[in-house]
Amino acid sequence: MTTDWKGLLGDAMKDFGALAKGNPKIMEGIQVFDAAGAVHGALDAKTRELIALAVASTTRCDTCIAVHAKGAIEAGASREELLEALGVAIGLNAGAAFVYSSHILSAFDSLAK
Repeated sequence: MTTDWKGLLGDAMKDFGALAKGNPKIMEGIQVFDAAGAVHGALDAKTRELIALAVASTTRCDTCIAVHAKGAIEAGASREELLEALGVAIGLNAGAAFVYSSHILSAFDSLAK
């Protein structure tokens, strides 16, 4: 499967911007959810992004994959750390997580260039 992860991410950011402009309360709500996930500060940004990618493999959300692959790269995640996190997701969700983990790996490699 070939996906233009950079293009998908750029399109998603434009779409998110349009949605936020059309209904600012939606963006405010998403920001509240996002901030709530880090409220205790027990996990660093890299760990949270790796968890998000593991979850994205089980929810099969390509936009989530692009957004959080970019976030993981920016937070300093290594490919090896990503592979370990995806291994946990695959162990819990078997086949579907395996397929989407390959998408995540592709996104990570593409966006790291």
